[in-house]
Amino acid sequence: MKFLTRIEAHVNNIALSHTIFDLPFALIGALLASGGKVSALTIFLIIVAVTSARAAALAINNLADLKYDKLQPRMRYRAMVRGEISKTEALIFILACLLVMVVTVAQLPPICLRLLPVAALPFVVYPFTKRFTGWCHVVLGVAIAMAPAGGWVAAGGELFAPAMIFLCLAVTLWMAGFDAMYGAQDEKFDRAHGLHSLTTEFGARKAFELSKVFHIFCVACLLITGIILNLSAIYFVGVAIAAVVLVYQHAIVSPRDFSQVTQAYFMRNGIVSVAILICTWLNFT
Repeated sequence: MKFLTRIEAHVNNIALSHTIFDLPFALIGALLASGGKVSALTIFLIIVAVTSARAAALAINNLADLKYDKLQPRMRYRAMVRGEISKTEALIFILACLLVMVVTVAQLPPICLRLLPVAALPFVVYPFTKRFTGWCHVVLGVAIAMAPAGGWVAAGGELFAPAMIFLCLAVTLWMAGFDAMYGAQDEKFDRAHGLHSLTTEFGARKAFELSKVFHIFCVACLLITGIILNLSAIYFVGVAIAAVVLVYQHAIVSPRDFSQVTQAYFMRNGIVSVAILICTWLNFT
């Protein structure tokens, strides 16, 4: 029972459910790069690599932000804040996840292992960007965009192919936009503790406007990706669903009312990645 409690604490600490934001796009990248002919083994390795990388990234972020999270009422549910996981235990967990990630990536084409330090850099740097720049949301977006880039390369796709670039740009803008909106509710706390966000830099109204711009260009990049690869109509249905979700998310919140900016609001964005994954898969069936 104690072992299961420890596992539950770590699952809580890394917000395992948040894998819904990057794993589907990693699989999308693999499907698009291979024309839908990615092997089951490659899919399995991508899932393990992305999940372990995401776990390490979240644990690093929570460890770096622990002193702030202990003061932030909205973070009182986190396992490290409640003292269920020590700093030493968190470090061991991070190292274990990184080891799993490296070993898994080593089973993929050699270029994946060579590029791994580049892919890992954004999620290691991101937690600290909040200390000095309001554009930290974009850095988070770049970190998440490493998932489709990794999936693309793992499935044998050409590095820096136009479709890959637009897909990664779409993911960067998508994540940056809704993270900026979600983080806007912490304006007073961030200002009081010297943390940065688009809201602390430009105000909530401007941050929301920038988020809308990000999401408009996100949808445009998804459309361009489909056009470049000459995908069927079903893929564009997925993009349309994603666009509707984004429009709805913007419609229910405002810079003056954060009552709808809840965990459910945050997780609802996962519909974007899942809808596009399903429709991308259907495109090749």
